[in-house]
Amino acid sequence: MNKPQHVPVLLDEVLEFLNVRPGGVIVDATVGLGGHSAEIAKRLGARGRLICFDRDPEAMELAKARMEELRAELGDAMPEVVFEPRAFSEAAGVIAPESLDGLLADFGVSSLQLDEAQRGFSFRLDAPLDMRMDTRSGETAEQVVNQEDENELADLIYEFGEERRSRRIARAIVRARPIRSTAELASIISAAAPSMKGDKIHPATRTFQALRIRVNDELGEIRSLLASAPSLLKPGGRLVLISFHSLEDRLVKDAFREAGRNKVLQVLTKKPVVAEEQEQMRNPRSRSAKLRAAEKQGIGTREQGTTSKYKR
Repeated sequence: MNKPQHVPVLLDEVLEFLNVRPGGVIVDATVGLGGHSAEIAKRLGARGRLICFDRDPEAMELAKARMEELRAELGDAMPEVVFEPRAFSEAAGVIAPESLDGLLADFGVSSLQLDEAQRGFSFRLDAPLDMRMDTRSGETAEQVVNQEDENELADLIYEFGEERRSRRIARAIVRARPIRSTAELASIISAAAPSMKGDKIHPATRTFQALRIRVNDELGEIRSLLASAPSLLKPGGRLVLISFHSLEDRLVKDAFREAGRNKVLQVLTKKPVVAEEQEQMRNPRSRSAKLRAAEKQGIGTREQGTTSKYKR
């Protein structure tokens, strides 16, 4: 298996807000290719524990290989690493309450999923319409495209893709059925709703996003994590979440506001932290990334939690 190149987004900011200490217990809820996890592991040390979640079996195997390479590098300084090949919404079922010093989640589609054509997440190369993060089970994008009725398709494209021309696109999709490939679907969408003056994205981008969110229940997964994460953190534990579009960020923002009002969390980022210009140039994926962080309140809360250089 060739190793994909991967640059973790907002790495310095993640490490700053997680405030990783030797001997701590950290969850990486979206381990992906292990970029964030590798740097966290270096800071945890031999007495630390890193718990890695991912529902993508291919990503999990690559992350395991990355951790083995790191073990060879760190030797006795390597923390315990536990792999949980499951969705992060299931964390509360396997993590003890108030046992974590930090939890990181990097939402959305990973570089691995986008860059491998056969996964069907992108229309840059022709591929089957799959889009499942967990390829072992669940409904594919092809099934959604070919089986949903026109009104349901229009609604999900509008809600999850924030696409104003959703009804026109849904009508074109239904008329063109059966649709089997990413290129075929992108072509149908482009013909039905061509680029307008000033558009900076491909006409199919929002519809593909909507289908991906639907297939993987991405917003439901995030809601589940937001509901359970505070109870898993120790007092003073940190919750660091990275979103890539407005639907994700709105869920995090609203949950943090409510938890802050109830004195459960102290929000450390008044506004979302975004990538510096240099990072955006090196890593285009970081351009849409927004990081929000909060700290669990209660006895034992870390004093330095309110002094981050990224607080805005």
